[in-house]
Amino acid sequence: MVLDGFDTTESTHDAITRVVFTRGSGSAVVIMHEIPGITPPVAEFARRVADDGFKVYMPLMFGTPGKGMTAGYAFGQMARACISREFSVLSRNESSPITNWLRGLCREAFAECGGRGVGAIGMCLTGNFALALMVDECVMAPVLSQPSLPFPVSPSHRKSLHLSGEDLAVVKRRTQEGCGVLGLRFTHDPMCPGDRFQRLREELDTGFEAIEIDSGPDNDHGIASSAHSVVTTDLVDEEGHPTQVALHRVLELFRERLRTP
Repeated sequence: MVLDGFDTTESTHDAITRVVFTRGSGSAVVIMHEIPGITPPVAEFARRVADDGFKVYMPLMFGTPGKGMTAGYAFGQMARACISREFSVLSRNESSPITNWLRGLCREAFAECGGRGVGAIGMCLTGNFALALMVDECVMAPVLSQPSLPFPVSPSHRKSLHLSGEDLAVVKRRTQEGCGVLGLRFTHDPMCPGDRFQRLREELDTGFEAIEIDSGPDNDHGIASSAHSVVTTDLVDEEGHPTQVALHRVLELFRERLRTP
């Protein structure tokens, strides 16, 4: 498989081999793409992270690399994820099984790149995964972009974190030790309800930094109520736009946590 501007390699963990696209040099950042796959905006985000002085590791979990977004493509990949054993889309108190493989990739990336640790950002279907990856001490800069699991089909699902109680205890300890979590969402995104961010505030206190971008009626920037993907599809790369501010904060967090002072 080929993705313009990236090297292609393979990584094997738990007897499962996946294609991983890499780019850049420096401390490692693992980018977990959203539905329907590594679309052009997702690839562009990965290029920006790499060009900011990091080595990006972007595993292919579903979809066709470089294929553009369409409604049919997104629906098809969502349906595949829903029936996959690797994604537990309704699980409130357990992480998806694929996070075990992703932890292995984080350890591999840290061993290859060194530095202070690894950054990890998940988006949409993978948005909560950075919490599960924090169980490994090498993950030092976790970012949750529009975390959408479990699907918010009930009030209890809306405020759930797709994380076991045991793993949540580790996450809470690590935030208290200085490894805070950054979360991004649009305020009217039905896939990432405000209840979920409120739960993160309750559990992590000052260890959770939230960027919630107004997408309500008559908002100052004309952001559609359907906006979902903060740093990719719905990014407006203009000075002062809140999505650009969010993007810059993600890059700043990676610099703060991963680079040697």
